[in-house]
Amino acid sequence: MKNYNTLNDFNVENKTVLLRVDFNMPLDKKTLAITDDTRIRLALPTIQELVKKHAKTVILAHQGKQGSWDFISLQTHAQTLQNLLGKPVTFVDDIYGEKAKHTIQTMKPGDVVFLDNVRKFTAETEKKKPEDHAHSELVQNLAPLADYYVNDAFAAAHRAQCSLTGFTAVLPSAAGRLMEKELTSLEKALSHPEHPSVFLFGGAKFADVVVTIDRILGNKTADHVLLTGLTANAFLKAKGMNLGKRNEAAFAEEGTPEVFRAIAALYKKYEHFIHLPSDFALEENGARKEITLAQLPAANPLFDIGGQTVQAYKTILSTAKTIFISGPCGVFENPLFRKGTHDIFTYITTTHAFTIAGGGHTVAAIEQLNLRSKISHISTGGGALEKYIMGEKLPVVEALKAAQQRPLIHTK
Repeated sequence: MKNYNTLNDFNVENKTVLLRVDFNMPLDKKTLAITDDTRIRLALPTIQELVKKHAKTVILAHQGKQGSWDFISLQTHAQTLQNLLGKPVTFVDDIYGEKAKHTIQTMKPGDVVFLDNVRKFTAETEKKKPEDHAHSELVQNLAPLADYYVNDAFAAAHRAQCSLTGFTAVLPSAAGRLMEKELTSLEKALSHPEHPSVFLFGGAKFADVVVTIDRILGNKTADHVLLTGLTANAFLKAKGMNLGKRNEAAFAEEGTPEVFRAIAALYKKYEHFIHLPSDFALEENGARKEITLAQLPAANPLFDIGGQTVQAYKTILSTAKTIFISGPCGVFENPLFRKGTHDIFTYITTTHAFTIAGGGHTVAAIEQLNLRSKISHISTGGGALEKYIMGEKLPVVEALKAAQQRPLIHTK
């Protein structure tokens, strides 16, 4: 039994539902047009279910933050949702004022209303407890008009902000279908994984990975950790390898002496479980060239793992029952250096493991390789996913759990 409510727990027919989604979309900087509607598509099952059950659905979302170039009205978002949903979506250029309240009060069952950017409400981004947010103008004005609150914004679940947690203190609250799927899948992969469990970390950011690896190996969530990309290079440097000036220059942003000391200590502690590349690919005269560890340092950047590493990693992955992917294996955007990511990611989809992937570049690589339908679960979370893996509690999830347990306080 889940320790938070889902849509299964509520009868929403003819009821008004406040639905918080994460439609913080990538935009074209010149035209401000939405360039990728994936986040809206992923929230469709929840919206479609509410419409089918004749709920009155009021959507709350944000885009950008005050002062940023992508802080805009959500009118285009509402239009995009309308196109995908195949039914009218009423956009209101208001959040909780008279125009918004009147529109909500005159809704009919099955209607969908899309309110404007919640971050136009200055207090939205303040970090407070749900009980404190409940006294905000946003909650005080909208909660009395609603019967239920549903949160489907997993990608924002690490934020203790007003529209994300405030309504949970005053309304019966539930996780939407996307939130439920995220939490169920992460629980399966991270809290109760089938073993052997293999984690693949790549990409360019490596400082936070140290904490994550220490946790998942320390609590035996993972049996093996496979490293690629700049993360692998950082571990090799911490071991004392000379990678070459151009490769070591890539560590400048995150590679403090403290970070490298932490990496060295971590590797010494878990060297039998942390696997590093034995060969790499670089560019020479416009072509891909593979070199081994013995041929380091290299004058040119290491842009991919080599064939020996691919085979070694496949051998470990072949035994896995749970596989977690975070980060590509190289500069997959360049066809010369797509091989490592292509071969490893494609192989993962042929195993019988439960597979979960997260992170922007990881998902982009999966999309480019047309593997989305072959991965068990692709997480929408960036910061939320990172914090979940590191064992930190997510304010939105904690608020949903608390909402299932506590008596409601009155908004007025």
